Amino acid sequence: MQQHTIAEEITQTGVGLHSGLHTHVRILPAEAGTGRYFVRVDLPDFPIIPAQVAAVSQTVLSTQLGKDLACVRTVEHLLAALAGMGVDNARIEIDGPEVPLLDGSARVWVESIAQVGLVSQTLAEDALPIEIKEPIWVYQGDAFACALPSPETRFSYGIDFDLPAIGNQWHSWSILDDLQNTSASFATEIAPARTFGLLHQIEHLQKSGLIKGGSLENALICAPDGWINLPLRFANEPVRHKILDLVGDLSLLGNFPSAHFLAYKASHNLHIQLAQKILDSRLNPKHPIPHP
Repeated sequence: MQQHTIAEEITQTGVGLHSGLHTHVRILPAEAGTGRYFVRVDLPDFPIIPAQVAAVSQTVLSTQLGKDLACVRTVEHLLAALAGMGVDNARIEIDGPEVPLLDGSARVWVESIAQVGLVSQTLAEDALPIEIKEPIWVYQGDAFACALPSPETRFSYGIDFDLPAIGNQWHSWSILDDLQNTSASFATEIAPARTFGLLHQIEHLQKSGLIKGGSLENALICAPDGWINLPLRFANEPVRHKILDLVGDLSLLGNFPSAHFLAYKASHNLHIQLAQKILDSRLNPKHPIPHP
């Protein structure tokens, strides 16, 4: 089984969206089969937190991973960059509790990965892929996320907001676009899409102890009469960012199954519920009813 890691070390420093704390991240090459994992180098014994579904400890406005007393928050953009660029194995050292938000997208991470390049790796034994043989759904109200059997790995998303500047948006992106070197690559079409927020929610979120590090430099803010900090990088940048989040959250599966992942008005919580249900279906597959 062919895998990849980065060819050289990557470093970035920045502020965390929710904590407001500055952290330093150092991404290092890792051995084949070790996967993507975080190391809290500011804590005793350097605890390791695997980037796996089982390690998810919180999904309130971001995805947090934890093991014992150690945790790391807002991992989705960095993990999306690694997975979207084909990095299977990476040691991510961080000296604080939250991954830097940088410009609110995955563009800086992707550019850093592209700059150092990848190294091919070979596993001694092929890992069994996750197969999606029938639709898998999770939902809450009219919001849902699902995995549909498909010959290609595709991510499609829909959002719907009352604010006219956002409204109803849909977008779709396939990993095949990258494999076939089309213009619709992850690096150009998904990674640059920034996180966004609604002006009328900001005060409440701040009083709740969230978005302490948020600013007009790292998030798009939408008011009733339009965007505060134009220009947009894409006409439908918000929904593209939701695909970015979905890619990051589902990267916790390890490898993306061949499936069409479809979500509508979903959240990190629904993304992780879907990932867990996919894993459960692998452990407890349904046996088809034989035809007479």
